[in-house]
Amino acid sequence: MSEQSLLHTLFSYQAWANKDLLDGIGDLDGVRHVKERHASIRLMNHSLVVGRIFAAHLTGQDHGFTADNTPDTPSLAELRTALIASDQWYLRYLETLPPDLLSEALPFVFTDGDRGCMSRQEMLLHVVTHGGYHRGEIGRLLAQLSITPPWDTFAVYLHRTEPSRRHAVAAK
Repeated sequence: MSEQSLLHTLFSYQAWANKDLLDGIGDLDGVRHVKERHASIRLMNHSLVVGRIFAAHLTGQDHGFTADNTPDTPSLAELRTALIASDQWYLRYLETLPPDLLSEALPFVFTDGDRGCMSRQEMLLHVVTHGGYHRGEIGRLLAQLSITPPWDTFAVYLHRTEPSRRHAVAAK
């Protein structure tokens, strides 16, 4: 499997996991769990903003953000629409990116003014791992409310999207 193919699979996984988690957030009682619902939306919005910031770094454009989250909290429906668009952007980006550009180092400026430099591949991995970290935080919030969070693992994703993997025989 090529690096680009693996990254595409990871971003497909992220899109799947984001959808499942947003469904879980939507199931939170807006009255009984108002603080947890709000915190969950803020965490997912932060993940979205970081994704948009790094998309701008990858394309050499200005992202326009002065912080790693927005001042206002979007509705869950607005967040869902924006996350789907962001996930699709990354999938299209990977489909059109020449493989030799994955290792290209790109300088950028963080929202706090610090300078940074990462390869495209490192930026892409950052976006995926960063999203997983915050989905885990939200899963913990759900568990503390005695709500079973979505089973968000890469292995589960692979076996649900490719059920034939369940029939593979292990080598002895």
